[in-house]
Amino acid sequence: MTSPDITVAPPGGAATATEPAAPPPRRRLGRKHREWLAAGLFLAPDVLGLLVFVGIPMVLSIVLGFYQVSGFGSYEFVGFGNYQRMMRDPLFWDSMQITAVYVLVLVPVLFCVSLALGLLVKQKLPGMAAYRTLLFLPHVISLVVVGLLWKFMLDEQVGVVNRAIRAAGMEGRSWLGEPELALASVIAVTVWVMMGYYMIIFLAGLQDIPQEYYEAAKIDGAGPWTSFRTITWPLLRPTSFFVLLMSTVAAITGGLDLIFVLTNGGPANGTSLVIFYIYQQAFMFGEYGYAAAMGSFLVLIMVALSAVIFALTRGGRFDDDN
Repeated sequence: MTSPDITVAPPGGAATATEPAAPPPRRRLGRKHREWLAAGLFLAPDVLGLLVFVGIPMVLSIVLGFYQVSGFGSYEFVGFGNYQRMMRDPLFWDSMQITAVYVLVLVPVLFCVSLALGLLVKQKLPGMAAYRTLLFLPHVISLVVVGLLWKFMLDEQVGVVNRAIRAAGMEGRSWLGEPELALASVIAVTVWVMMGYYMIIFLAGLQDIPQEYYEAAKIDGAGPWTSFRTITWPLLRPTSFFVLLMSTVAAITGGLDLIFVLTNGGPANGTSLVIFYIYQQAFMFGEYGYAAAMGSFLVLIMVALSAVIFALTRGGRFDDDN
């Protein structure tokens, strides 16, 4: 149906022309709808990337865990066969045990070292910006380069570590040749690589604490330890939760590059973390279905650990009643 015409008549005369009626005004989106639309447009690239590169591969990995794959060819459905094999695999459980020791040692040490460095670089001292850069620098270096550097430094014969020990009159050790020392060496190198990143996270949390709290505590006679215990530590709860959660996940899923370069899982599988064992099964032995099943099991463990950390720390919230 066409819009009615309006006859325009000049004063004192007959109508001589017609004009179409004006269209109704367009309805504009409300402020709330515009905010939702803007948020959706900003989030769309990340959501699409997560869906394509994380979500779909994760689903395909779960499905692959129910198949026996022969190279890149045939797929044979075996149901829970890969999971039954995993439960009976002693090497898998050995790698889980090594990973548990690795995580239980690495995470607390990394947490404490990063917090101490964060407190240190927060001080207003000359050249502190340079110190922050030097401490953060290992995190931006390729892990392969880091592994090769430390492998040379920890070499039993020509490494600078043993040379320094021998110069002090002590006997050098095979840092990467003994299972216990090799795992400890890997943990030490990992702390050296990651401490700068978590130092910056703690530094950001420390700088969010108002300085007036410390000034009031100082007036009341509180010393450095009392101020840390009553002000810094409680107000760092959200930052501490984030560092604890992220460092735990990184300890479980990371370390492959360093392990591969430093020890290749040895000696005697003493540094064969579960992520390294999964890598071996998939890309060295072609057991893609079995590796996918172990990967799915590892994800479940990480989800369970994340839930435990969230419950114990209350998600880093300040309110204890909610």
